[in-house]
Amino acid sequence: MSEGGTTIEYTPTWVVAVVCSVIVFISLVAERILHFFGKYLKKKNQKPLFEALQKIKEELMLLGFISLLLTVFQDRIAKICISEDLAHQWLPCKEKKEVTIEHFQTLFSSFLPNGNGRRLLAEPADSTAYCTTKGKVPLLSNTALHHLHIFIFVLAVVHVTFSALTIVFGSTKIHQWKNWEDYAKDMEDDPEGVVKTKITQVQEHDFIKGRFLGIGKNSEIQGWVYSFFKQFYGSVTKSDYITLRLGFIMTHCRGNPKFNFHNYMMRALEADFKKVVGISWYLWAFVAIFLLLNFVGWHTYFWIAFIPFILLLAVGTKLEHIITQLAQEVAERHMVVTGELVVQPSDNHFWFNRPRLVLRLIHIILFQNSFEMAFFAWIWVQYGFNSCMMGQVRFIIPRLVIGVFVQFVCSYSTLPLYAFVTQMGSSYKKAIFEEHIQEGLVGWARKARKKNKGSGFKRPSNESSQVGPKEESPLVFEMDKVNGKESSSSAV
Repeated sequence: MSEGGTTIEYTPTWVVAVVCSVIVFISLVAERILHFFGKYLKKKNQKPLFEALQKIKEELMLLGFISLLLTVFQDRIAKICISEDLAHQWLPCKEKKEVTIEHFQTLFSSFLPNGNGRRLLAEPADSTAYCTTKGKVPLLSNTALHHLHIFIFVLAVVHVTFSALTIVFGSTKIHQWKNWEDYAKDMEDDPEGVVKTKITQVQEHDFIKGRFLGIGKNSEIQGWVYSFFKQFYGSVTKSDYITLRLGFIMTHCRGNPKFNFHNYMMRALEADFKKVVGISWYLWAFVAIFLLLNFVGWHTYFWIAFIPFILLLAVGTKLEHIITQLAQEVAERHMVVTGELVVQPSDNHFWFNRPRLVLRLIHIILFQNSFEMAFFAWIWVQYGFNSCMMGQVRFIIPRLVIGVFVQFVCSYSTLPLYAFVTQMGSSYKKAIFEEHIQEGLVGWARKARKKNKGSGFKRPSNESSQVGPKEESPLVFEMDKVNGKESSSSAV
């Protein structure tokens, strides 16, 4: 026997077999569900969503590896000793002599053969005594290590869930624009419009009337204020959609006026989903910084809620202002135009001339909001609502309100805005081609690249992960370059 509890040497074999069987069965069921869901997506030709599912599997594998490391090295971590003075600095709560039994551990106590809910991970009895004999304390107790283990699991699950819900709700919002796409195509097929030469009064155009606020510094300030509030109601109107759609087609698809812009947006959004659902290294760095600064008196858990909130408002305002800028450019240059009013997409309207930066910011917004909600749920379940880490009610309510607000606005406003407005850059994404055409072009490009490898053929360098409208090299080589860069960026 062991002081820490009954070891497996003295545990009934039927108990070991039953517990192992249950764990393996649950794992296999989860794996089969993901497998059949992946087959369904491939059957429906939803390759971007299938790749997003693969990204989720990668996150689960990383989570399993973290669990393995925590289990294997917990004994060694518990035997890393530090001085008592150092152990009493930067505590998230004021020390109490009494230690309460955690709710989460009690929940699983019935599954353990010795009935001890405190030892879900193996907890050596001599871990504390080892450091006590040296006049020190363990760097991290097995109990705290187990709680950290649970928190990482909760964070990963909440982030994946919230990201998926955001994409689903955002796609639902974008799907409502399908009627505008059909209307625009019907207008193009109108025989009377083909015969007559149309003269458009710029100032009378619905798009200009709704977005153009005049010329001068005052109008610039008004434009930003208008854009800030516009993201909360009617973020994209029918005239916005039809005008910007035409600008995209005239810039990138002039030879195909019946191009389905709506389907292209949906394919591009699905391709971006696999980047949003992942947890990059800089997001894990954010977690580490938060855990470092979350000590008593700072209320870090409260202030951290404002980061996704402020970023969300900034991104939404910027995207709305880009539409306003497009209207401003046309209204300042023309009074009357022959034919339809056409805007000119450009990267210059985006921060640092990088439309893809918006996706990175949305990724940060979703993760930080997920982190905030996961941290709240973990504290509530693990330590109870009255825990000192939970904070006072006057801090809790604003955190929850902000979290729900961010999730709602990001799903129904910011994400659809991103999917729509980022198409107004100087380049287009490879999602402009159907999946089978993409594969054919990339395969052709790779073969041609190998064939011309020794003939001095060089492709121009381009850091963008998108394809430009004016190609300096053959389109197939550009497609191959885009495919390679998007694959490498998704691995970051």
